[in-house]
Amino acid sequence: MTTPSSPIVTFWGAARTVTGSMHLVEWGRHRLLLDCGMFQGHRSEARERNSRFPFATKDIDAVVLSHAHIDHCGNLPNLVRQGFSGPIHCTPATADLAEVMLTDSARIQEEDAEYLNRKQHRGGRRIEPLYDVGDVQRTARLLRTTSYNLKREILPGIQLSFVDAGHLLGSAMVSLTFQTTGGERSLTFTGDLGRRGLPILRDPAPVPPGELLICESTYGGRTHPPVDELTDELAELVARTHQRGGKLLIPAFSLGRTQAVVYFLHLLIQANRLPDLPIYVDSPLAANATEIFQLHPECFDAETTQLLKDRPELFGGRHVRYLRTPMDSKRVNARQEPCIVIAASGMCETGRILHHLKQNVEDPRATIAIIGYQAPNTLGRRLLERQPQVRIHDQWLPLQAEVVALNGFSSHADHNDFLSFLGPLSGSTKKVRLVHGEEAPAEALAQALRALGFADVGIPERGEQVSW
Repeated sequence: MTTPSSPIVTFWGAARTVTGSMHLVEWGRHRLLLDCGMFQGHRSEARERNSRFPFATKDIDAVVLSHAHIDHCGNLPNLVRQGFSGPIHCTPATADLAEVMLTDSARIQEEDAEYLNRKQHRGGRRIEPLYDVGDVQRTARLLRTTSYNLKREILPGIQLSFVDAGHLLGSAMVSLTFQTTGGERSLTFTGDLGRRGLPILRDPAPVPPGELLICESTYGGRTHPPVDELTDELAELVARTHQRGGKLLIPAFSLGRTQAVVYFLHLLIQANRLPDLPIYVDSPLAANATEIFQLHPECFDAETTQLLKDRPELFGGRHVRYLRTPMDSKRVNARQEPCIVIAASGMCETGRILHHLKQNVEDPRATIAIIGYQAPNTLGRRLLERQPQVRIHDQWLPLQAEVVALNGFSSHADHNDFLSFLGPLSGSTKKVRLVHGEEAPAEALAQALRALGFADVGIPERGEQVSW
């Protein structure tokens, strides 16, 4: 059989938006996906995007998964439900986290479908969940793990290696090489790239060279505040809310962001910089994810490794209570005294945070701390924009609580990180395609990369292709 010369990539997700990462790589008769994430947005649009794949699922030979955030792995069970049966390659920590994340996502799909079926008029077409727990179990059996910096052939003529991306426990940059008739072709996919100097995880490793570089661009054109400044701001925010007698609500994704918030609160407690008040993590998923964090110390930086040796309660213990049952959540929700509540979801679209927001959004004593990116048309974005009224559980409520953005918690690279990480590749990379970013940040990063000497930098539309 003749070996093909040029691979082709089609961008089917996270194109000019920050959600639903999914890129199809075609090389001869081989088809593989880089990520298979869930698109998040308006319910109807999200349902349509997530339900239907723009390719034949049975033709996909393999999936390469960068990390376990839902916008990167969340539609895998649906891919399996629709006929995919090949291997899903990822790191060991990603495999452990993905199973937990996807099981939680399946339960949400089932609950949403049940709610919509109850709500619609009798005789309407029954709505099925996008996938269920059985689909997740079948997906988990397809996971194949490869540690960082090891090469393996995943399809004839295609080699894969993972490099630490420093974004999330187990997150990886993907390096692919193709043995073509014209020589070796190479592709680098950053997944989500981490920050320099952020606690808990190691800094990102050097970005592996690739003739085609597919890079995220979430915070192009923007910089994060220093970590020391973040801890000061968090301490002041807690003190201010406590003095008013209100609750501090922190919507946070259960994976990564919640553990970072708990880490910073723990450091402030150790330094006697916080008032004595209860801290609750209201998320069974966060509790499960935190347990997995503790099983993978190989991903931690040296400082966190030492802290865990000295203080095993770093991610909880006597300072933080993890709430698992709905009854525990209801008791905290009904509590009148000041406390800190960290709950999912990070964009306030689902999960227990909605109940806490509904109870406190009208209370001027309360504070809502937004600590991550908020996609358009989400409740989190509307809170951040301080819209006069917000809709929670089909009820319009006046927004009277204080809303504060704490951008320093982001585990994404900022503009300066990108330039530092990518600059050394300007001489070897032929083409750059920026994904996982809204248009303005992506364009800001594109202009900066062109100034560094990258000749061909593009921001693909959904469905656009590139070959090299």
